[in-house]
Amino acid sequence: MAKSDMVLSRRRFLKAALGAVGVPYVIGSSVFGANAPGNRITVGCIGVGRMGMGDLTDIMGRQGVQVVAVCDVDSKRMENAKKVVEAKYAAAKSGGTYKGCDTYGDFRELIARPDIDMVQVVTPDHWHALPAIAAARAGKDIFVQKPMTLTLEEGRILSDTVARYGRVLQVGSQQRSDTRFRFACELVRNGRIGRLKTVKVGLPTDPPGKTYPTMPVPPELNYDMWVGPAPWAEYTEERVHPRGNLDRPGWLRVCDYCLGMITAWGSHHLDIAQWGMGTELTGPVEIEGKGEFPTDGLWDVHGRFRVEYTYANGVTLTCADGGKNKAGVLFEGTEGWVFVDRGKIDAEPKSLLRSVIKPDEIHLYVSNHHKQNLVDCIRSRRETIAPVEIGHRSCSVGILGYIAMRLERKLKWDPQRERFTNDDAGNRMLSRSMRGPWHV
Repeated sequence: MAKSDMVLSRRRFLKAALGAVGVPYVIGSSVFGANAPGNRITVGCIGVGRMGMGDLTDIMGRQGVQVVAVCDVDSKRMENAKKVVEAKYAAAKSGGTYKGCDTYGDFRELIARPDIDMVQVVTPDHWHALPAIAAARAGKDIFVQKPMTLTLEEGRILSDTVARYGRVLQVGSQQRSDTRFRFACELVRNGRIGRLKTVKVGLPTDPPGKTYPTMPVPPELNYDMWVGPAPWAEYTEERVHPRGNLDRPGWLRVCDYCLGMITAWGSHHLDIAQWGMGTELTGPVEIEGKGEFPTDGLWDVHGRFRVEYTYANGVTLTCADGGKNKAGVLFEGTEGWVFVDRGKIDAEPKSLLRSVIKPDEIHLYVSNHHKQNLVDCIRSRRETIAPVEIGHRSCSVGILGYIAMRLERKLKWDPQRERFTNDDAGNRMLSRSMRGPWHV
């Protein structure tokens, strides 16, 4: 089987899954075309935990969209999501056309349904790539939470697969749908602060944790499936997610599942940095970094850190913890600066904030609602505000920073070949072996 194939081929899991789910009851928009009367976009949601429930309710709020299935390895979360979906449509009195929300413990069965047009992948980071790649091959459009993938290799495969199958994908980089972030980037791209010299990104960090005892796996959790392609580890609640609530999960602080804030929050702010620099489809040429990593305990992602990226145009991007860089994105030029964060924008001189982008200047993609942009693009087949290749490049910046922190030496990067030119150890860190039977 080729490297890019899933462990179960599409044909095999289609056959198995269709036998399990029976005859579909919802007809997808692909049957009649985008402009057919009564057309709707049918959605399956993979992952319905803390972030997943927010994305589920958000997509249900879009006109012409119907959630028909949910999937989670935690049956309690899955059943809760089913109740939320069915209550929403019952309240809306959908005219009898909605016959319930189906539930799945295996994403492959959900993806196999031919009546589903789009899937949302809102899982732990180590589980982003495989469902998204499978969905693209099955002809589904995709929303995937950030960071888009755990490794750079996964990102390249996902981007190429989406392009090959002509699918629409949007990454959950919703700051691109915020007027402040777009305006800040337009100011920079149009030279309002002069020649751009430096960009400073400030991120939060996670504290280390203690060693937690192993525990019996709760009956509602398919823990083997939750671990999936990551290395096997004995269960403890602090490794996975809290039972009975949607508090912040422990997996965000374990490197086997997430690389830490350099990608968790970095995927947001580094994406804006690349947007403002105009480097969305490329990347840095040199990276050097240092970070503090716990030496014991369960949680092992980085704490305080600093990574410096150099781009081919001479611009330097520094990403660091909040004690070194102010939280947000600061663009510094020869004639002023622009700072932007959620809910705030500032500049020097202040007159920049009253600046008007003229018709003949650079106007960046306008999206006033992230999920509505996705829905509109599924109908029009236009590229989304946060498409797959840009999502891959933004995610890559964080991954490269993580590698630089681990190696603690200057790395030279070829953004076209996506390889280090001076470090074989770094190149080996661009991918990860996966626990069988999973692979990309």
